[in-house]
Amino acid sequence: MSTYAARVDRLRDELAGLPDLVVAVSGGVDSAVLLHAAHAVLGERSVGWIGDSPSLPRQELDDARAVARAIGVRLIVNPTGELAEPNYLKNDGTRCYFCRRVLFAAMAEWASSNDFHTIAYGEITDDGFDVRPGRRAASEVGVVAPLATSGLDKQDVRRYARQEGLLLADKPASACLSSRIPVGTQVTAERLARIERSEIRLRELGFRVLRVRDHGRHARVELGLAELEHGRGLWGEIESALGEESFESVELAVYSSAKTP
Repeated sequence: MSTYAARVDRLRDELAGLPDLVVAVSGGVDSAVLLHAAHAVLGERSVGWIGDSPSLPRQELDDARAVARAIGVRLIVNPTGELAEPNYLKNDGTRCYFCRRVLFAAMAEWASSNDFHTIAYGEITDDGFDVRPGRRAASEVGVVAPLATSGLDKQDVRRYARQEGLLLADKPASACLSSRIPVGTQVTAERLARIERSEIRLRELGFRVLRVRDHGRHARVELGLAELEHGRGLWGEIESALGEESFESVELAVYSSAKTP
């Protein structure tokens, strides 16, 4: 089994063999590490690219911009049109595939117009244990995954981020706002906006690991295990905050990254 240092060296060697790189940035630690490594190896021949849409929380966009500034790399913020894709909106379990297909197609168009030849995203080895429809979209468009092919897992990327002083080293895993809508319920811009407003309200109460799942009139608030007792103590405030977003009932549950959105 290779060491952490060997895996990082392999990543750098792989990046050095590329003519250039457009990195799909999400606001999370995995893509931040890939962007940092790409800029360290390729310099101005690397760029970050984030798709902006109603499914992207504003905090994630802010985090992506802050990381790019700290690294000193250019970040392209480009509107994406997944909400114009009917197969995305119907949310039948294949939403992530159509989201990624729209995203990677937009990235490929930008790359072609700006004389870039390679696109990458921040998949890591841990992702291979999950069902990831986006991986199929990446394969169809020819998007590479240098972190995964170099053998880096979540522990590795957090270690790299801490060693390089990246802002997001200990940031909890996140996901798009559409992941808070149950499969079979249509995605709409209005639902996405309500979810984002709800999570902003609850983060102001001090929660760090948080999902507000929109079940119509009912909200399922998922908190990290360490924060669940804090949530019970603020039950009145939680109900009041979500009541202002037209939720008529609320439940608390433990968030697990293994859950199906």
